[in-house]
Amino acid sequence: MPSSAVAKIHTVDKNGQEITTVGFQRFGFDSEVPLDVLRSLYLRAHYVVTAKSGEESSEQEEQHARFTQGASELYQSKSIYHADTQSISYTTLSRFPPVKLLPSDKRKRILVTGGAGFVGSHLVDRLMLLGHEVTVLDNFFTGSKTTVSHWVGHPNFELVRHDVVEPFMIECDQIYHLACPASPPHYQYNAVKTIKTSFMGTLNMLGLAKRTKARFLISSTSEVYGDPEVHPQNEDYWGHVNPIGPRACYDEGKRVAETLTYGFQRQDGVDVRVARIFNTFGPRMNPYDGRVVSNFIIQALRGEDMTVYGDGTQTRSFQYIHDLVDGLIALMNSDETRPVNLGNGDEFTIGEFAEVVRDIVEKVQEEDGQKPAKRVKIVYKPIPMDDPQKRRPDTTRAKETLQWQPKWTVRMGLEEMVRYYKAKMAEGSL
Repeated sequence: MPSSAVAKIHTVDKNGQEITTVGFQRFGFDSEVPLDVLRSLYLRAHYVVTAKSGEESSEQEEQHARFTQGASELYQSKSIYHADTQSISYTTLSRFPPVKLLPSDKRKRILVTGGAGFVGSHLVDRLMLLGHEVTVLDNFFTGSKTTVSHWVGHPNFELVRHDVVEPFMIECDQIYHLACPASPPHYQYNAVKTIKTSFMGTLNMLGLAKRTKARFLISSTSEVYGDPEVHPQNEDYWGHVNPIGPRACYDEGKRVAETLTYGFQRQDGVDVRVARIFNTFGPRMNPYDGRVVSNFIIQALRGEDMTVYGDGTQTRSFQYIHDLVDGLIALMNSDETRPVNLGNGDEFTIGEFAEVVRDIVEKVQEEDGQKPAKRVKIVYKPIPMDDPQKRRPDTTRAKETLQWQPKWTVRMGLEEMVRYYKAKMAEGSL
C-alpha cells in the first residue's frame, strides 16, 4: 500500500482533543511548533532504501506515514541503505526543516549540556525549530551524535564533544544543564564519574552562568526523594535517601547539585531554575539502558518474556517527552526559582504497566498485519536493592506557577514509542 493511502493516526490528549501542536506562548517565549514537523525529525528514516529491497522500503514508508504526512519528506537525508550488504552510504545532501526567522532581540543563544541524550535531543529539536541559536555539549557517554545529526551544518547549530567535568567557555543567554547519565546501569557503571559529573559539571556550568549572566536550569530528578515516605511527593519533602547504597552516586549527586545551584543563587545572584524530572519516556530513548518502558517494549516486540522485577506492586508515574520539554521551557522562561516537579500524576503498578505495554504492542502489530503466533508472558524476578516502592509527583506548583500540566496520555505516548522502535527494527538499526 503506498504511503499516501495510509490512514493517519490521530493523537488525542487527556480531554479527547486532537494534538496538532506542542508548546505554547507563555512568559514572553513562544515554544509552539507543529507536531508533524517535530515527528518528522525522529519518526522517519534517516536514509532511503535501495531499489533492491523495495518491499522493505514501502513497509518503512507505511510505518512512518502513519505519523508523518505532508512535505516533511523533503527535509530527510538522501543517504542510501543497502539491504543486501547491510551498509549505508551517507550523504551531506539534505535540506534542513524550516526554522522560525527571529529578530535578533528575540533570538537567544542557548547552551544545552547533554544535548545529544534522550531528553536533550528533543529539547534541541524544539529550540532549533523555534529559531534560536543552539550549542550542544556532550561527551557521548550515553548520548549519540545520531540524535542531533540532522542539525549538523545548520547556521544556528553547533555540536561540541566535551565533558562538563572540564571547564568550558562560551557566550550564552540560557543554559539547560542536562548532562548526567540517568538510567541505573549507566550511572552505576562508574559511580565516581557520575558524582563528578553532578558536582564538577554543575560547578563549571554555574561558573559559566555567573560569568555570562545567563539563566541556568538544572535537570534534577525525582530520585532526590529516594524511597519516599510521603506520597505523592511535593517539592517541600526532603527525601529518604540511602547515602551509601548503589543508587547513591546519582541520588546524592543530584542533591548536592541542587545545593550548589542555590549556593550560587544566594552568594552570587545567579538566575537559577531547578526541574525535578519524574519518569519520562519517548522516541530516542536508549532501548538497552535498563529502564522499564524501553525494556518492556523491546521484549514485547521481539516476542520475549517481559521481565518485572519484584512482585509488580511498586508504582511509577510516566510522562511523555513532549510534555517534559514543554515544562522545561516554561520553567526556564518563568520567574519561578524554587524547585518544580515535572511529571505525570497517572500512577501505575509495574505489573499493570507491563500489561498496558503488551496490549499496545499487540494493537500496533495487529494494525500492521503482523499478529504474533503466541502472546508474550510477563515473568517476575527479584527486585534490585533500594528500588523505590512508590513514585508519583505532586505537580501543584507547576500547575499554579507555570500553567503546565501533561497533555499526553501514557497510552498515546506508548503507541508512538512502539512505532518508533518498530520502525528502527525494520530499518535494521535496532
